Amino acid sequence: MKALGARLRGLRAEAGLTGAVLAQRAGVGQPTVSKVENGRMVPSFDVLDRLSSALSLDDSSAREVRDLLVAVEAAPGAGLASDDDGIPGAVLDDAVRAARLVRSFQCVVLPGMLQSAEYARHVFQSAPNSAPEAVGRAVAARVERQSALYEPGRESVFVLTEAVLRTWPGTPALMLAQLDRLLAVDSLSSVRLGVIPWRRAVPVLPRHGFTVCDQQAVVVESFAGEQMLADPAEVAAYEEMFGAFERAAMFGGEVRDLLLRVMKEFRDLGDTGHPVEE
Repeated sequence: MKALGARLRGLRAEAGLTGAVLAQRAGVGQPTVSKVENGRMVPSFDVLDRLSSALSLDDSSAREVRDLLVAVEAAPGAGLASDDDGIPGAVLDDAVRAARLVRSFQCVVLPGMLQSAEYARHVFQSAPNSAPEAVGRAVAARVERQSALYEPGRESVFVLTEAVLRTWPGTPALMLAQLDRLLAVDSLSSVRLGVIPWRRAVPVLPRHGFTVCDQQAVVVESFAGEQMLADPAEVAAYEEMFGAFERAAMFGGEVRDLLLRVMKEFRDLGDTGHPVEE
């Protein structure tokens, strides 16, 4: 990772570009460029290709950095990563920010791109050994990256199980605000939000959530970190799995009706999280 980062940093210096300019030309976040160059993040092959293109690398140099990434991916545990503060989330957020097509399936926790700030705070606080200052920075970064949802030329498809809507942290008020955000996001022309309701059987029992970025990489989240998969066969398998979940989901008006029903149930819980007695 350090050798790859150092080589990319040297190539950027030779091209006379700042990290900010390179990030803009490549269509990735500036933190991504910084973390890759400093050996703290494994880029996807799509991100590396974007950086190579933005640097106008010749075939030899492009092949050199790609071979370095292949070596990184082949190293044991190379796919696991977290942000500088040890909190999982940065790899996923940067990969999603760089992608033009994002397809995410989740069975317990909301996708990062859809999380409200307070929901995201609970997600990051659940990471082992998380510090309050680090959590605050991670929340701010996640919210900032969500601006990608509103950029032209991007498409996002999110498929959730109904359990995601009913597995809640904090208070009912937090979830009411979160569900209201889902209603707002569902109105975007660039976003499709699907839910597999509890009354429908899932096509396959899900073991975990995952996010497919373009057709280049898959990010799998865990408590300890994130694993980025770039092998074409693995990516194709996850694409097929996502398609199965997508076909089982309902969209549009049915999803909005479900969100409104769940919101009513959270209101009925009151401030204490217990049913309100009539």
